[in-house]
Formats: sequence, structure tokens, C-alpha cells
Amino acid sequence: MRVAAIDCGTNSIRLLVADSDEDGTLVDVVRDMKIVRLGQDVDRTGGLAPEAIERTRVALAGYAATIRELGAEPIRMAATSASRDASNRDDFVAMVRTTLGQDPEVITGAEEARLSFTGAAGGLSGIAPPVLVVDLGGGSTELVLGVQANDTLGSDDLRAYSMDIGSVRMTERHLHDDPPTDAQIAAAVADIEAAIDVAERTVPIRDAATFVGVAGTITTVAGLALELPEYDSSRIHGLVLSRADVDRVAEQLLHATHDERAALPSLHPGRVDVIGAGALVLRTLMRRIGAEELIVSEHDILDGIALSLLWRG
Repeated sequence: MRVAAIDCGTNSIRLLVADSDEDGTLVDVVRDMKIVRLGQDVDRTGGLAPEAIERTRVALAGYAATIRELGAEPIRMAATSASRDASNRDDFVAMVRTTLGQDPEVITGAEEARLSFTGAAGGLSGIAPPVLVVDLGGGSTELVLGVQANDTLGSDDLRAYSMDIGSVRMTERHLHDDPPTDAQIAAAVADIEAAIDVAERTVPIRDAATFVGVAGTITTVAGLALELPEYDSSRIHGLVLSRADVDRVAEQLLHATHDERAALPSLHPGRVDVIGAGALVLRTLMRRIGAEELIVSEHDILDGIALSLLWRG
């Protein structure tokens, strides 16, 4: 069975075409990511910018052609934070229907968290429960605590919460200077701390025995901590990243100019202006949880979307 999963977030859109192995695991055929910044200014305006929808359409048209060429079916496209929040999300849905031939699923934060947990925990072995998966995106950050790595999407054992904080949202709300001022950083931290306060009413994050981090911000921080000459997923997946390394990278990014960040070899150009805020969210979370380290996973919500198609089939 060959399936196609598309994850459309606030900052990026990603495609996974995968085959099902005999034991029901995924075997990648194509995995791709493009920065489209769908959530451009959505926190300020409440709507998706026409140029952001057009950037997303162009990327999605390429993905639709790839899916047809590879003969993948079924297809599931999940749209997350920016699409949930937008006043004109019907325009986005209509664009996807025309381009892909089916509607996207504008999923809830809770569903996003469950899919992230399924993809992340399923891609790691030998991890001790309870497992806290943190999916740090552009518009939102999902926290999900699971008792075991093979929890399914509807499991009552999962405790999940979606916070409206992320690399794009925190940059647009607070980090206006280049580099940001100490006052701007402090305001962002206060905002993040307030969101964690609310999240802890639902998810007992301090109960976690294992902390797993997924998505582009965290894998990028891992690449910078390793000082990689270029991004290398084989070096990053399964990496144990210390809080000291996260603190060091966050300080470096928050006190660097745009040009200095752009010169870092493993940093994708589309993340240059928002990675400092993303690293700040991760640093604040680790301090609140009391985690001295986290395991970095290259498997995340995209893998969870693909696995959900296998289970449906």
C-alpha cells in the first residue's frame, strides 16, 4: 500500500509518500519540505494573506504532480495552526480542493498532538514511558504525554494540549528588532510561560520520563548544536540534545543579526528570521519541565498522518 501525507503548517508544507512494509511500518519513497509561510501575519490580521495562499498553492501543485506520478493513494492533507485561526480559511480550503482534488482536514490542536505523538514515538525504540512529545511549530506548539510508544490516535492514555505559541507567532508578536532587545525577549518568555501555565492544567509535563522533540525548529537547533556543515538527518535523528546545548544555541541565535544567522551553514533560509524565537520556546520549555536533555526525532506529525492512512486502509 502506497500512501501520501501532506502536513501544512504555519511556516512550511511537507510531503511524505511512503509504502507499507510487511510489519505495517513506513518505508519512505519521497520526503520533502518547502517553506511557504502560510501563517504570514495571521496572528496580527486574523486572516491568511493572498500571497501566502499563492505560495502554498505553487508548492501544493508540485506535490500533487509527484503524488500522481508515484501512484500514491489514499491521500491525507492535514492543515494546522494558521488554517485553524484564519478568518478566511474557506479561501484556503477552496484552493486546496482545486489544486489537490480534495479538501484538507483542518485538524484540531488535540488531533495534531496525537498525530505528532504517533509519528515521533513510533520512530524511536527503547524509550522509557511516560513519554512527552513536543511538536514546536510556527504557529503552535503541541504537548502530548503518552504512557507507551504505541498509543493509537484515539488512545485515552494520551494527554494533549496545543499552545498558540511558535516560532513565527512569537517573532511577529515580540521580537521586532534585529537582534531583539532584552525587553522583547523577556516579553516573549512571559508569553511562553503563561501558555505553559495553562497547558499544565491538562498535561502533567513534569511527569515525563522521556522528552522527545520534533519538527523543524528542534531539528534545526540540533543541527546548529552539532555545528554541521550542512543539514544531515542521519546525524540528527535519535540525537540526545542537552539543555546546555539548547541554552547555548538559543543565546547565539537571539543575539545574532539576520545576516549572521543566514551565514550558519545548516540553517534553512526560510527559518533565518524565526529560528531565534523557536529556540527561545524550546529553552523555556526545557527549563519549566526540568529536563536536562531531549531526544530529537526526525519523525513527527507527517509520519503520524501517513500511519493513520495505513490504519484506515
